[in-house]
Amino acid sequence: MAIHEVFAYLCVADSARAIDFYIRAFGATEKFRLTEPGGRIGHAELDFSGTTVMLCDEYPECGIAAPQPGAPSSVTIHLHVDDADAAIERAVAAGARMDRPPSDAFYGERGGSVFDPFGHRWLIGHSIEEVSPEEMQRRYDALMSA
Repeated sequence: MAIHEVFAYLCVADSARAIDFYIRAFGATEKFRLTEPGGRIGHAELDFSGTTVMLCDEYPECGIAAPQPGAPSSVTIHLHVDDADAAIERAVAAGARMDRPPSDAFYGERGGSVFDPFGHRWLIGHSIEEVSPEEMQRRYDALMSA
């Protein structure tokens, strides 16, 4: 078996509103959506500069539920951008909640994290230096022993 791609597939409580948010906050473009009679969105795809993120509304009858805004999240979506500070500022202006303000990290990236209005955590960062895995481990060890 060969894996060709991996897609994030988000369940949200209001896909139409989420699509609008992701367009305003992250500059995504909508590829298409499949809408049921009554308005529930069964599937939508967004283009994040060449990367597809899929989303749907909740399907409680199938055990598919959105995260609860304000609750902890076990999943983080990493969005790599040209300017993390500006992207985070744009996301917050569009309605995201600041989780961690931008800062420089030991692994060679400047970034921070936000929660979107639908409960998903986004780590937004940009590269500030190339760091080898060995140097990253050394820095991590130093950080953990401090």
